[in-house]
Amino acid sequence: MLKRALRAGPTQRVLAWLLGTYLSLALRTTRWTFVNEAHAAPAMRGEPMVVAFWHDCLPLVPPLWLRAKRAAARLGVHSQLRVLASRHRDGRLLGAIMRRFALQPIYGSSSRGGAAGLRACVDALSAGAHVALTPDGPRGPRRVAAPGVAHLAALTGVAVLPVAGCSTRRLVLRQTWDRMMLPLPFGRGVIVCAAPIMVPRNGWEGALPVIEAGLNEAAAAAEAWCRAAP
Repeated sequence: MLKRALRAGPTQRVLAWLLGTYLSLALRTTRWTFVNEAHAAPAMRGEPMVVAFWHDCLPLVPPLWLRAKRAAARLGVHSQLRVLASRHRDGRLLGAIMRRFALQPIYGSSSRGGAAGLRACVDALSAGAHVALTPDGPRGPRRVAAPGVAHLAALTGVAVLPVAGCSTRRLVLRQTWDRMMLPLPFGRGVIVCAAPIMVPRNGWEGALPVIEAGLNEAAAAAEAWCRAAP
């Protein structure tokens, strides 16, 4: 009965509101630093990009998007970021939370609705939007990039921007497969952008380890920053 209740629409809406409200409080009370923000400059100028981050960093993505959106607005550019989420109930819950931060979900994954999700991502990039995704989601293995991110970049000719985040005050959900980081209020946070990666249309296989290395580089830099933060 509990499982059925958690799957019900009203319960999902309440959970989305509660989690979204908490995340908004935690993110707004965190003092943010942005490292290598210049790597995101093409996105701020309106050039579509594939924004990639490991699944454990997912709750820390909104600050980067809000900052990029404000920077784009100063340049007279209207930007949109679409987030790829799985079709099952966890993905639907994620989509509802992301909408609070002006992030629009695309539903699909490598396991369920993958082809439709890929087509929707291609369409979004072709229309000038950015697409954010977790190459190791929705079910892992942790920090191992699946081919979808390289496929998408190769098909569209846009760059992949590896991103990572970390907070000095965080709860690590060790019972989850990704060990997701949940930020706590009143900490110091960092968002790290690695160098954008171009993927050849006929050479996506060789680009996949490069994307994975860029994501690990950004994650390691974010974690080191938090360890050194006063």
